[in-house]
Amino acid sequence: MAWHGGLTKRKPSGGKRRPYRTKRSHERGGHPVETRLGEAELKVERRRGGHIKLKLISGDEVNLSDPATGRTERLKILGVVRNPASVDYNRRGIITKGAIIRTDRGLARIVSRPGQNGVLNAVILTEE
Repeated sequence: MAWHGGLTKRKPSGGKRRPYRTKRSHERGGHPVETRLGEAELKVERRRGGHIKLKLISGDEVNLSDPATGRTERLKILGVVRNPASVDYNRRGIITKGAIIRTDRGLARIVSRPGQNGVLNAVILTEE
């Protein structure tokens, strides 16, 4: 069954609302992509206007930026430390924006949206 972002079927009073039109294709949505740690795998989706959206299903490398030096390098991800977005994502090791990962250079925070951009970008966390 497709995801649909159209009209609700219930009134605020709880009564049933009768549809005055059918579903439109521009109201359709999709399932969220929960990026995991693993061999790089991309999903390409066609969006409105013929545009494409790249969704990262799994990835094992990250573009790590160091704000202190201004340098960016591509490193292997050693593991997912924590994901504050959800306790379920934290338990399953799902990578989303804001997730804390471990690399060769230390801990880093994901700043891209891998389910929307198809790439993993991160900034290194400094010890404070």
